[in-house]
Amino acid sequence: MMDMPLLISSFMQHAARHFPTTEIVSRRLEGDIHRYTYRDAEARMRQLASALEARGIAMGERVGTLAWNGYRHMEVYYAVGGKGSVVHTINPRLHPEQIAWIVNHAEDKMLCFDLSFLPIIEAIAPHCPTVKTWVAMCDADRMPQSKVVSLVCYEQLLAEGRNDWQWPEFDERSAVGLCYTSGTTGNPKGALYAHRSTVLHAYAASLPDAMRLSAKDVVLPVVPMFHVNAWGIPYAAPLVGAKLVFPGAQLDGKSLYELFESEGVTFSAGVPTVWQGLLAYVKDHLCKFSTFRRTVIGGSACPPAMIETFRDFYYVEVIHAWGMTELSPLGTLAQLQSKHNKLSVLQQQKLLEKQGHVIYGIDMKIVNDQYEDLPWDGTSFGNLLVRGPWVIQSYFKGEGGDPLITDAQGRRWFPTGDVATIDEDGYMQITDRSKDVIKSGGEWISSIDLEN
Repeated sequence: MMDMPLLISSFMQHAARHFPTTEIVSRRLEGDIHRYTYRDAEARMRQLASALEARGIAMGERVGTLAWNGYRHMEVYYAVGGKGSVVHTINPRLHPEQIAWIVNHAEDKMLCFDLSFLPIIEAIAPHCPTVKTWVAMCDADRMPQSKVVSLVCYEQLLAEGRNDWQWPEFDERSAVGLCYTSGTTGNPKGALYAHRSTVLHAYAASLPDAMRLSAKDVVLPVVPMFHVNAWGIPYAAPLVGAKLVFPGAQLDGKSLYELFESEGVTFSAGVPTVWQGLLAYVKDHLCKFSTFRRTVIGGSACPPAMIETFRDFYYVEVIHAWGMTELSPLGTLAQLQSKHNKLSVLQQQKLLEKQGHVIYGIDMKIVNDQYEDLPWDGTSFGNLLVRGPWVIQSYFKGEGGDPLITDAQGRRWFPTGDVATIDEDGYMQITDRSKDVIKSGGEWISSIDLEN
């Protein structure tokens, strides 16, 4: 068999060659719509990668982003990662002091940002000595003036690159992305993703029992690109040749609905709070969805009423999902199996409310405090452990020491910090966080059940 490295640049090479006229559509900060094709995007990504190389951004060095979902952000994803450097997406909703700490810990050499985040940049720049270049992601005629930091225009940076530059090949275990999680104790910890793990995750995310993506789809990721790579969608969409639609900063119900309808969106993904706003808008304005047929909802538990409303009133299938920054992020998705077709709608609903079934590549189990396996009976709940080729084995720079647990067979597992049940068909349901569960007389009592 040919030994070809699994590199993210192959996604865009594939899309540009085999889906050259398929569009990437973005609502820009200015409110207008930008559209171009996979062929156009791949050419600009190569040119940007060449410019970064000329600027001295080396293999393995980090380039930070503070940006919404848009075409330039995606170009940075691929230009940085495709040349062998590491794209470090930063959550702009964190406090500026925390953002500065993360930038310094990552030792970002360059930081690319949307103009709406200029106040954050001006607040953190004096405290981030590793960042040598601050790139404003805008056209030259929209460049802001700053008395605090010297800015480079994104389009002028891109123009410094060569248009004949070609993607290099290197070790697929090289790092490609860095995301920090605040879901652990102490300072945020970084999860460093490899090309290999990212490619495998994109394959799995596209599977029929996962996001079920294909070239027939028009995909709109509402989940931000600074939340675990928008759950892998910027990688999975070009893998299958799907049209991509980026909503930018406008995530209100009206703006999303208009974009769904004008671009023929078939699939989307996001957290429950965003869908509450969209559902409120379509209800108040007596709207229907012309093409929107399924959505992955994760980040927090999806309310049962939301699953029912999408299904019964708008004919949209909700795929309930669970994952973590440390899992790249997808772990489980709630999809029915053929044997469930005979169940009543209510019984099916109960299954779909769970966090779901693992996708190939992820293994999981529940254990007690002595790390003894617990039965998959749907009632026993214990600490949830996971393993797989896109699960981290340690945090960036070894922060927090070795997080993994070794079982009796010598296999290594990552402790999620969640307490869960798993039923006989392998459907997992989160019942609590490990730190919140109440232990009394050898019995575990869910804090959620106690509150209820």
